[in-house]
Amino acid sequence: MVEVYVSKLGHDGQQKAFVVVLQERDGMRVLPIWIGRPEAESIAAQMHDIPRERPMTHDLVKSLVTSLGATLTRVVVTQVVAHTYHAEMHLDRGGESYVVDARPSDAIAIALRLGAPLFAAADLLAEYEQVASDAEDGPQPSVEERSDAAAAESETYAENLRRHLERMKPEDFGKFSA
Repeated sequence: MVEVYVSKLGHDGQQKAFVVVLQERDGMRVLPIWIGRPEAESIAAQMHDIPRERPMTHDLVKSLVTSLGATLTRVVVTQVVAHTYHAEMHLDRGGESYVVDARPSDAIAIALRLGAPLFAAADLLAEYEQVASDAEDGPQPSVEERSDAAAAESETYAENLRRHLERMKPEDFGKFSA
C-alpha cells in the first residue's frame, strides 16, 4: 500500500466524465480514476469548504460513522476488475475492525470529510508508472501536433455528421405530438 492524496480533480472532455487524480504522498506516481459528476461535486465541495444548505449523502455517512462511535482509519483503492476500480473503507469501533466495500469516489469523498488517510495498492500506481515510462521512451507529439490531430478528428466527425444529417428525411425523425 502506498499513501496517496487527491492532487487534482478535473473533467475529461473526451470521455465526458470527471477524473480524480490520486498522487503518491512522497513521490510522483499518480492514479487517475474516472468518477461521476455527483461524486466529483461532493469531493470538490469538501476540498474547497463549500457549505451546503442540507447534508448530502457523503455528509450523512460521516454523521453515521461518528454517531456510531466509529473511526474511519483509512481508505484503500485495492484493485481494478473489468475496468472498474474497487476500494475499501477501514473502520474501527470499540477496538473491532470493519472493512466496507465501496466505490473509490464515495470512499474518497467520505475520507476527506473524516480526515482519514488514502492509500492505493502499489501495483495500481506501478501500472501508470509503466505507462508513463513507455510514453517517455517513444517520440512524443508536440502540443501543436496533438491539437492538430484533435482538430482533424473533430473535423472528420463534423463532416460525417453533416453528411448523415443531409441524407435524413423528415420521416426519419418519427412523429411528435405536442
